[in-house]
Parts: sequence; C-alpha cells; structure tokens
Amino acid sequence: QDYTWEDHGYSLINRLYPDVGQLLDEKFQVVYNLTYNTIAMHCGVDTSVLRRAIWNYVHCVFGIRYDDYDYGEVNQLLERNLKVYIKTVACYPERTTKQIYAQFWRHFKHSEKVHINLLLLEARMQAALLYAL
Repeated sequence: QDYTWEDHGYSLINRLYPDVGQLLDEKFQVVYNLTYNTIAMHCGVDTSVLRRAIWNYVHCVFGIRYDDYDYGEVNQLLERNLKVYIKTVACYPERTTKQIYAQFWRHFKHSEKVHINLLLLEARMQAALLYAL
C-alpha cells in the first residue's frame, strides 16, 4: 500500500508536532511549483511534467514508488547525465563535483540548475520524512 506525504505523512507529523506539517507542506509545494515556464531558450513551456519526473525519480532512488505514475516518463525526460547528477547529490552529496554539475544540461541557465537542486533536495527530505514517519 502506498504511504504518501499527502495522505499519511502530513497528518501524522501534524499529530506529533502541531503546525509543522503545514510548514513542511508549504515548503514542498513552493519548491515543487516554482517555475519560470522556460527551458533553456524556450519560453512558455509547461515544466510540470519534468518537475514531477525529477521528484518521482528521487523518491524512486530511495525505494518509494507510486503505482499511479508512469516511470517511463523518467526515462524519456531525464537524460543519463542528469540522472547521475540527481543520484549523486541525493545519495552521496560529498561526491558532488563541479564536473558532474557541468555535465548535465549544458545549454541551460544556472538558475534552472539551481531549481533542479532545490527540487531534488526537497524530494529527498520528503522521502526521508516518509521513512521516519
């Protein structure tokens, strides 16, 4: 059975620490919904599918999988270098180097790469909280 933040984690943490669940949920939502609607030089792009793929890939790395998500999207949207970067930052942050950072999305702005970092770190935190709860 799925154990998700929305259905279980949020309410459990609110019972243990009142108001903390709301603060964490707002933090996750702000980062998850953050977008300029641009990808590299393309404007007006709906990035929600990409953001969802990154979030779910991080959860997948930590063994959390959702039955209602098509993980084929992850393979279509995330190139190998990006997957390597995500796994390195999420699992082995001490091994993260400037070279690994430079190898993914070479034509993208640094602000977009920073957003990837924010997404993967918040997804990692949520995955850790799900395990802890």
